[in-house]
Amino acid sequence: MVALKVFILVGAFWYVGVKLADTDSEAFAVLGFSVLHKSTVSILLIIGLSISNWLVEILKWQRIIVSVKKLSFSEATKQSLTALTASLATPNRIGDYGAKAYFFSIDKRKKVLLLNFFSNSAQMLITSFFGVIGLIYLIQKYGISFSKTKMLFFLLGLLVLGFLGYVFKERQLVLKGLSIANVIIAIKKIHLNIKLKIILYSLIRYLIFSYLFYYLLVFFGAKLQYSEAILLIFAMYLFVSIIPTIFMFDVVVRSGVAVWLFSMAGIEELVILSTVLTMWLLNFVIPAAIGSIYVVSYKPSDQ
Repeated sequence: MVALKVFILVGAFWYVGVKLADTDSEAFAVLGFSVLHKSTVSILLIIGLSISNWLVEILKWQRIIVSVKKLSFSEATKQSLTALTASLATPNRIGDYGAKAYFFSIDKRKKVLLLNFFSNSAQMLITSFFGVIGLIYLIQKYGISFSKTKMLFFLLGLLVLGFLGYVFKERQLVLKGLSIANVIIAIKKIHLNIKLKIILYSLIRYLIFSYLFYYLLVFFGAKLQYSEAILLIFAMYLFVSIIPTIFMFDVVVRSGVAVWLFSMAGIEELVILSTVLTMWLLNFVIPAAIGSIYVVSYKPSDQ
């Protein structure tokens, strides 16, 4: 247990250190200068939005896991932040699944994995829905074109994945008894009321961190109408949600996507990088630091 804690903490802080070292020092300078010269109200609003983002995520976890165990808000907070810390250095933070399942007894872990999968899928569904709207705007506004050949290969790839999923739907995946068919059955068993609440939480969280990104752009000096900015943000979150799942890229590539999109709207690169850096610090680094305290103090118990 001690070795596992050390491994998680070293992995998390190594990841943070590497990413900070890769970050443009000018972005840090802009961040510091802006904080010193902006009103207290603006800074408090940014902090409030960031906290709200995590509060909604914690409430979502507390709600989705209720069929396994009723968690207090404090327990849900510990599990959510500990899972973030444990998963920070894993590709696309996939370690979140194992970390949250570890809080429960072995006989409950499969169900915990499935519920967590539904929760994350609901967030991805919201991201995809608004992302497509942003993508359509991006294509129409800036004349972005995609190679027909690449689009054909992409569609063929989706068809192949769909075919393989159908063929192997009864096959076991990672765990014994866990197959695509069983995952679908398990999701169908989740009460409709809970499903709707998880989707609602996902929507609220998406709107919070999307607005936070816009507010940070303005905070750092961007001159951009909300109606245009929010659609670019929708497209950006779609890209950064898809790219890591395929290529296991990180915050550096996310910064690149943001720079590419917002540069077309005439936003300076430093403003964009400062915004991405601040989002990363508020939504990942600081919560992970808090989560590391829970990792150190965590003691397994029978659930």
